[in-house]
Amino acid sequence: MALVQLTISALPAHVRTARLMATAVARRAGIAESALDEIRLAVGEACSRAVEAHRAHCPGRPITVELIDGTVDGAPAQRTPGAAAPSNGHASAARRFEVVVTDRAPAKEPDAAATDHGLAGTGLYPGETTPPGGVTGLSPDVGLAVIVGLADEVRIEPGEGGTAVRMSWPLEAAA
Repeated sequence: MALVQLTISALPAHVRTARLMATAVARRAGIAESALDEIRLAVGEACSRAVEAHRAHCPGRPITVELIDGTVDGAPAQRTPGAAAPSNGHASAARRFEVVVTDRAPAKEPDAAATDHGLAGTGLYPGETTPPGGVTGLSPDVGLAVIVGLADEVRIEPGEGGTAVRMSWPLEAAA
């Protein structure tokens, strides 16, 4: 199993680096050319979501991106018991390319986050005020919906130490 780990700061400019790395590793792993744009977009959405969460809650902490080709000497990687990713309506393949974007921001319920901002009368970031109408940007759920539409399999794993967004795509069959 080939594993590439990338640790980035919570800066929007580093999202581009993560997208480029994911595309390069996916191509090397054997992903179909037709899926590379989907991977690039999904990784960009997941990393942007993590950057926004970090900028609001823990700007000094790093975001981790893991790129995994899913094979061990040509055999499928072993998954942790109970960790099978749900399918988004696509058939599951034995060999997969997986991307895991992990943030360290506290996982909050979307309603709680919206309520916090609405009551405080401030924007998402310190010193930012909420514009008329109370809208400071798109909900983070929009990015997750985009990811679900782009990746073959997706699993969102919120926890006390942050959230992991797992995405995977089938590798092309060996010729």
